[in-house]
Amino acid sequence: MDRPLSLLFLLLFILHLSRRSHQQPINPIDKAALLAIRRTLDDIPGSNFFSTWDFTAPDPCSSFSGLTCFPDPSSSALRVTALQFGTGLSDSPGLLGSLSPRLSNLTQLAQLVLFPGIVTGPIPPELGQLKNLRVISLTNNRLTGPIPQSLASLPNLHTLDLSHNQLTGSIPAQLTELPQIKVLILASNRLTGELPSRWTQLLHLDLKMNDFAGRIPSNLPSSLRYLSLSENQMWGPLKGLEKLSELVFLDISMNSFNGTIPSSLFRPSLNSMLLQRNNLFGAIPPRTADQSYGPGSVIDLSHNFLTGQLPPTLAGAESLFLNNNRLIAKVPQEYVKSVCSGATKTLYLQHNYITEFPMEKGAKLPDSVSLCLSYNCMVPPVGLSGCPASAGGQLCRPAFQCAVFNNGTTIA
Repeated sequence: MDRPLSLLFLLLFILHLSRRSHQQPINPIDKAALLAIRRTLDDIPGSNFFSTWDFTAPDPCSSFSGLTCFPDPSSSALRVTALQFGTGLSDSPGLLGSLSPRLSNLTQLAQLVLFPGIVTGPIPPELGQLKNLRVISLTNNRLTGPIPQSLASLPNLHTLDLSHNQLTGSIPAQLTELPQIKVLILASNRLTGELPSRWTQLLHLDLKMNDFAGRIPSNLPSSLRYLSLSENQMWGPLKGLEKLSELVFLDISMNSFNGTIPSSLFRPSLNSMLLQRNNLFGAIPPRTADQSYGPGSVIDLSHNFLTGQLPPTLAGAESLFLNNNRLIAKVPQEYVKSVCSGATKTLYLQHNYITEFPMEKGAKLPDSVSLCLSYNCMVPPVGLSGCPASAGGQLCRPAFQCAVFNNGTTIA
C-alpha cells in the first residue's frame, strides 16, 4: 500500500473511533469520580472553567472543559485519560479548593494537570494507585504537606512538576529511581534534607529555591541536560558535575559550594552556566583548542573568590559576568574584540584587581553592549557606560588595595 492510501485509511480509522466514542457513554465510575472531584474544586471569581461541567449532559467527554476520554476496549464505555484543571491562560485566575482522593477512581488516567490558582491542602497519596499516570503537573498553587511516597510506585511516570507550592519534607525514596521518569521539577517549595543517592536517567532536574542541604550527589545521571540547584543550602566541591557531559544548562548559584571549577564545565555546549554567589576559588582554566562560545551563551561566575589572570577561555560569550572576584592583570585582547564587535553584549568585570582593558583610542562600543570596569586597579576608558547601580560610584580602587601580586610583581 502506498503512503497516501495508508494515511487515508488511518484518518478514516481515527474518524471511526471519534464517531464511535460520541455514541458511547462515559464509565459510571469515572462520572461519579468527576462529580466528587467537582465538589472539592471551584472557580476563583473571574474564572469560568467549570461552566461546562453540567452533569445532566449526555456526553461529558465532549462537553466538559479539560477532559479527554478514550474508548475502553473491555467495555462499551469511555474512560477518562487526561484531566486539565483550569485554562492556563494569563487572564484566568484559576481554581480554588482541594484535590479529591477520588481522583484515584479514574483508573485509566495518564495525565493530570492543575494550572495556576490557589488550590490548597495535600497531594492525595491515592494518586499512587493510578499506574497509567505519565504526567503529573500541579504547579503554582498552595499545596502543602510532603510529596506522597506513593508517587514512587508509578511505573510509567515520565514528568513530575510540583513547582511553586508550599510542599515540605524530603524527596521520597525511590522517586528518583522510577524507570520512566525524565523530568523532575520541584522548584520553589520548602523541601529539605539531602538529595537522594540513587538516580535514573533524568533529562531535566530543577530543585531551585528550596532548603536542600549537603553535597552534590556523585552519581547524578550523565543524561542530564538541565540542572538547577540554585538558592538552596548546599555546600562542598563540584566533583559531582564533572561527568555531566550532556548538560546545556547549569544553575547552582546562591549556595555555599567551594573549591575549584572543573575544567570540563568550560565547554561551549554548556550554553548557560550560572555559578554566582558561592565560595568558589582558583583560576579559570585556559581555553581548549575547540572552545568557542557563541550567541545566546550566558556565563555567570560573579561573587566568588576566583583569582589569577583572565584567560581567553570565556571570550565570545554573549553575556559574561565575572564581577566581584579577585581577577588581576590585563584583560586579553579577545574580550576587547568581542565587545567591540557586539558579539559579547554584557561584560561585567567590576570589583576585581584588573589593571588594563586594552581598547584602542577613540574606539566606540555598539549601543547594544553593556561594559562595566569600575572599581579595578585602573581608570576605565573614557566614555564607557553600562554599570549596574550595585557597582557603586567609585571608578577605581584605592592604591593600597591594589598591592596584590600580578605575575610575581607587587603593584603599588
